[in-house]
Amino acid sequence: MVDHSGTRVKKMFGQIAPRYDFLNHFLSGGVDRFWRWYVVRKVYPNPYLNGKILDICTGTGDLAIAFWKRYKIPVVGGDFTPEMLEVGRKKLEKMGITPEQIELVEADATAIPYPEHSFRLVSVAFGLRNVENWEKGLSEMTRVCIPGGQVAILEFSTPTFPPFRWLYLFYFRHILPKIGQWTAKNQFDAYNYLPESVEAFPQGEELVEMMEYAGLSNVRFWPLTFGIATLYVGTKI
Repeated sequence: MVDHSGTRVKKMFGQIAPRYDFLNHFLSGGVDRFWRWYVVRKVYPNPYLNGKILDICTGTGDLAIAFWKRYKIPVVGGDFTPEMLEVGRKKLEKMGITPEQIELVEADATAIPYPEHSFRLVSVAFGLRNVENWEKGLSEMTRVCIPGGQVAILEFSTPTFPPFRWLYLFYFRHILPKIGQWTAKNQFDAYNYLPESVEAFPQGEELVEMMEYAGLSNVRFWPLTFGIATLYVGTKI
C-alpha cells in the first residue's frame, strides 16, 4: 500500500521543492516540456464561457505558465505545499508574470477554496495521484468547473508495448529513484514513492470511469510518448 497521505506528501514535496524543476526536466529527458506543450494545444478554454483557468496541484506552476502563454487568460495555480509555491512565485517574478496574470495560492485539491462553477477550465498535471482521496479530488475539480468547461488530467502511466515496457519499468523502478534521491535528498524516499504511486494509480478506462462518476461527460484520453504519460479530458455536464 502506497502512503499518499496528505501529511506525508506535503512534507515530501516541501523537501524536494528546490530541486523539483531540475529533476522533472532531467529525469524525463526534457520530454515533460513536450507534454505540457501538447496539453495546452489539445485542451482549450471554452470561448463561450467567462472565468479564469485553475491549475490544481500546480507545484511550481509550469502548466499554469503554459496556459497563460498560450491563451493570455488569467490562471490560478493552487497547491498545498508552501515551499513549491514560493519557488513558483520567484520563477514568475523572473519571467515578468504578474499575480493578475497567474496567481499562486495555497489550496488543497480535496477542498478547493472557490465556489462551484468558478473556472472555465480546470487542470492537474502529475498531481492527482498524490491526492489523499482521488475521488474527492476529482469531485472538487468538477465542482469548481463551469458547466460546458473542461477538466484535464495529465498523469504518468505505464507503457503496454512489451519491449519498451520492460526497459522503462527497469529505469523507473531502479535507476530513476537512485538519481532522484541522490540529487534531491529527503526523508521520505520521494523518488521511490514516484514509481510506486504511478503503478497504484488508476489508468485508462478505470480513470475514465472515475471521471464520469464525478460528473464529466465525453471523457477521452491520449497516451503520450509510448504511454509514459496520458492526457485525460472530460466536459462538465
